[in-house]
Amino acid sequence: MKKIDYCTKCLFPETKPNLSFNDDGVCIACITFESRPNIDWNVKKQQLSQILDKYRSCDGTNWDCIVPVSGGKDSTYQVLTMLEYGMTPLCVTSTTCHLSEIGRRNIENLKNIGADYIEMTPNPKVRAKLNRIGLYQVGDISWPEHVGMFTLPVRVAVKFNISLVIWGENPENEHGGPKSEVDGHVMDRAWLEEFGGMLGLRINDIVGMDGITANDMLPYTYPSAEELEKVGVKCLNLGQFIPWNGIDNYLISQAYGMETFGDAVEGSMVDYENLDNHQNGIHEYFKFLKFGYGRATDQASLLIRRGRLTRERGLDIVRKLDGKFPWTYLGKPIEEILCRVGISMEEFIKICDRFTNKRIFKCDNKGKLIKDSQGNLEKINDDN
Repeated sequence: MKKIDYCTKCLFPETKPNLSFNDDGVCIACITFESRPNIDWNVKKQQLSQILDKYRSCDGTNWDCIVPVSGGKDSTYQVLTMLEYGMTPLCVTSTTCHLSEIGRRNIENLKNIGADYIEMTPNPKVRAKLNRIGLYQVGDISWPEHVGMFTLPVRVAVKFNISLVIWGENPENEHGGPKSEVDGHVMDRAWLEEFGGMLGLRINDIVGMDGITANDMLPYTYPSAEELEKVGVKCLNLGQFIPWNGIDNYLISQAYGMETFGDAVEGSMVDYENLDNHQNGIHEYFKFLKFGYGRATDQASLLIRRGRLTRERGLDIVRKLDGKFPWTYLGKPIEEILCRVGISMEEFIKICDRFTNKRIFKCDNKGKLIKDSQGNLEKINDDN
């Protein structure tokens, strides 16, 4: 069986969606990061300032922009940045599927920074159905969260006649993606459908499943082209104008009161990311089952690019942390997490096995996945 190739500079595998390599085996995420010193960031910041001035409400009759927020390090930094530029933002939260206590506290902290705030919690009964559908259909229990976080803020922008939406990083630039998206800075309907978490499962596909109606799917439906054109909605990534750095964002946000978990979050190198949703451990685990890498690989690769970690040490860390069966997340047992959406442990393991990529993980001579006593799989190879 063919081994999986990995980036020769960071730890990204060839199985990562939309990732390309050059002839030297270096991934597009590393290549893009290495080009950052060639960018005149002062010019970029001037461009950002000019754009913000264009959308500023001079007479104070409306908010200047929408900032989608979760209360985490990046969205807190986004709000602080808009306030620093003298903007009047309206912060919008699409509540996560299984909000944690620390996630709630960080939302309250963000509100206290000094900005207007709206939070919407989509119908929890419908959301539980979508959690199950997402897990069964595309192997993502967090499908409704990852769609709603991109649709709801834009729907609010249309309803409140606010033309500018401020996102944070450009995910394709920061983590690798097609060249057209690496250099772009627009997160629109096309981006959502291709990269934003739909995973090929469209709204029209879901209507009719488990009694779900078109009205039930309103929070997850992107505004029409006519609605967007009428308001003139424009979506920007701050990462196209500011050299994005999650560690800096964390340090700044913590100084403004954002809480951390205290211990490294399960499957993670750090205690300050993905703190708001108890389902996130399952989401990350399925990424590992499908593509052979998890959150620790993402984090180690970011640190390697920034010279904060050697590749060898990063590989050692990833071997210890990536892809463990998600028995708990943020301290909550998996049985309790699954119970909320009506999935038994037996069902869950069957779904896991169905989505596991056997090209990546070892099987016995009968084709059955090899697992240890804790349900952990063994990769065919975790380096070149």
